[in-house]
Amino acid sequence: MINKNWDIVLKDEMNKPYFKELGIFIKDEYAHKIIFPQYKNIFNALRYTDYDEVKVVILGQDPYHGTGEAHGLSFSVREGVKRPPSLDNIFKELYNDLGVKRENNDLTDWARQGVFLLNSVLTVVKDTPLSHRNKGWEIFTDDLIKLLNKREKPIVFILWGSYARSKKALITNKNHYIIESAHPSPLSAHRGFFGSRPFSRANNFLVSNGIKPIKWGDE
Repeated sequence: MINKNWDIVLKDEMNKPYFKELGIFIKDEYAHKIIFPQYKNIFNALRYTDYDEVKVVILGQDPYHGTGEAHGLSFSVREGVKRPPSLDNIFKELYNDLGVKRENNDLTDWARQGVFLLNSVLTVVKDTPLSHRNKGWEIFTDDLIKLLNKREKPIVFILWGSYARSKKALITNKNHYIIESAHPSPLSAHRGFFGSRPFSRANNFLVSNGIKPIKWGDE
């Protein structure tokens, strides 16, 4: 069981042939290689943020591929693990945007508040980025976006970088709000990520729709 409402919404999805084939492939990969995140954490984004509770979606590409980093939430790492450069830049922009300092690298508190931290690909081979690309995960996560797009209650979709922005075509419901910019990676952050103010813009939209804003700082 992932989460009550997700289990209901995804009932048909998980019975599709591609998903069953993906499951077989992933189990075999975990049996013979070092795969991240831990098997039990693959679906943490869905476990911590139920379908009806999503307020904000932050879309990543695939999990961190270093030991001990990925735990099923995009851009998040467990406490005690060195902060990745992209997350460091996210926190810099958070401070510049809202004056909020954040030390905790684990974004589970965001997820529990309704920030759906979704990677497009949910697993990766150790030290091999994009190694599980085009194995079926993108079909699944695109369908998650489409299901969220159908929701009447407004959602903020935050799309960082060209890959995430390519998913914009899936978000057609005028109730929702899209924030897009360059990726927070050191290679691109200065080309439009810094100064994009995604956190205040997301909260302003939520408040304007009568939805409780996200507390982005440390708990």
